[in-house]
Amino acid sequence: MLGTVPFPVGMGGSVYISYPDSSGLPVWQLLGFITNEKPSAIFKISGLTSGVGSQHPFGAMTIPQMPSVAQIGISVEPQEQLAQQTPVASAAPSTLDAFTQFTQKMLESFYNYATSFTVSQMQMTPNPSELFIPASVVLKWYEIFQRRLSQNPNFWKT
Repeated sequence: MLGTVPFPVGMGGSVYISYPDSSGLPVWQLLGFITNEKPSAIFKISGLTSGVGSQHPFGAMTIPQMPSVAQIGISVEPQEQLAQQTPVASAAPSTLDAFTQFTQKMLESFYNYATSFTVSQMQMTPNPSELFIPASVVLKWYEIFQRRLSQNPNFWKT
């Protein structure tokens, strides 16, 4: 698996990830596959749903006494079989261009940062030099910006 020895002819590797569900049992999810023709891949795992797994070739393979450990599994299988497997949808590479992905992440980061300072009206201490923006206004701006970005990723250039 270091890339120095190819798969046998007609074979490839199904790539799985496992992390424990709420009971501590491993849940295996198919991410995709690698072959001699496609020897590497990047799989998005941030959107995977905990506790939702698929059939896998690893049986009840667990790491005892380490319930919070993620595991990677590669199963060597015939390429015809690899082509018929369906990876979890959230592991698929994004079809958005890099700029749109960056913009969305930047907006999410800004919104999360700004809302981390929210206080209720009762918690506010009057300060004449401080300005306050309702969190609902920031959320509305975020939603409008996201909608405009999805309609035209270059709207900001005009």
